[in-house]
Amino acid sequence: MDRRFFNVFIAIMFYHGISVHIPGFEFTGNRYASFSHPVLKKSEIKIPASKIKNLSLKTMTAKNIALLAGGFSGEYEVSLNSAKNIAANLDPAKYKVYIILINRDSWFYENDGNRVSIDKNDFSLTLNGEKIKFDFAFITIHGTPGEDGKLQGYFDMLGIPYNTCDATTSAITMNKTFTKTLVEGIPGLHTARSIILFERDMHDVAIVAATLKFPLFIKPNNGGSSVGMSKVYNAAGLPDAIKRAFDEGDQVIVEEFIKGREFSIGVARLYGHIKVLPATEIISSKDFFDYEAKYTAGVSEEITPADLSPEKNEEIAGIVTEIYMRLNCKGMVRIDFILLEGTNDFYFIEVNTTPGQSAASLIPQQVRAAGLNLMDFYGELIEGAVGH
Repeated sequence: MDRRFFNVFIAIMFYHGISVHIPGFEFTGNRYASFSHPVLKKSEIKIPASKIKNLSLKTMTAKNIALLAGGFSGEYEVSLNSAKNIAANLDPAKYKVYIILINRDSWFYENDGNRVSIDKNDFSLTLNGEKIKFDFAFITIHGTPGEDGKLQGYFDMLGIPYNTCDATTSAITMNKTFTKTLVEGIPGLHTARSIILFERDMHDVAIVAATLKFPLFIKPNNGGSSVGMSKVYNAAGLPDAIKRAFDEGDQVIVEEFIKGREFSIGVARLYGHIKVLPATEIISSKDFFDYEAKYTAGVSEEITPADLSPEKNEEIAGIVTEIYMRLNCKGMVRIDFILLEGTNDFYFIEVNTTPGQSAASLIPQQVRAAGLNLMDFYGELIEGAVGH
């Protein structure tokens, strides 16, 4: 920066009493204001100190960010990949990032190959005798305990802000049946017919087959990334599919297949406003978009932005915005849906409140397609939550 220009700029700001905050500068003043900086050295501005008002200048301190990954579900490795990409796209001048791994038996930070345990009493970390307290928790755990409200409730009690929906919304949206019930009635939104099975009850395959129309999707009612999901075409396939889904949880949803084009779309609150990202169309070479199709290169094609008319994009944006508001979502979510073959009617599938964030994941694709910078996007998720 040209020093003469800088002097004029500062002088004008001071003279009019405008607050100034410039990282790295120290300002002093008695009769005149002067500043010093490690690079620009020292200069003096000939402005009477009496004209300097509302001056707030201090060195910027990077926020300590706990980036939580891992979890207790089959999506552990997916979560680690998400954390690596988020860490690579958080501004190091603003944020000091610590990846905290959450396992059933321990919460820890890896420091030079050593595991340093988290003090769960106040969610702090002690490194080299220094106690580090976190300004923000960036949760990128897919499944329990990061997507179902458990960690959100913990951080609420400690008063530590975080990037996701609150504990109530996280718990509700983790349950596909509850979520479908809440969003029903939104204009333009449809849901597939389904029934819920509980592990403690008897599961009469004949009743399921008589109630719903094949083919059917069977999946855990509290799960993500299509883990434990099956598609069956007749009653003979139901017992194995139901057992597979119960391996992932104690509730299973059996849902009629909706034939059409499958999409996923990100929604986030940025700079105080709800922002709908460009939709992604998912075309799988498999029978449906299961775990392998999601995370194996070449198995599925993801088209971002999706080939949709401006009118359809506007209609979809209105529906997903209403979903976001009705469920009291916060931060960033991803909504999956199908456009029914023949009519293009919107069929709601589910809401993901901690969607994948690996470099190839859908949300980063959509952020780039929207012309946004991923570093700015993640930064605003932090600043928006802290400011709120």
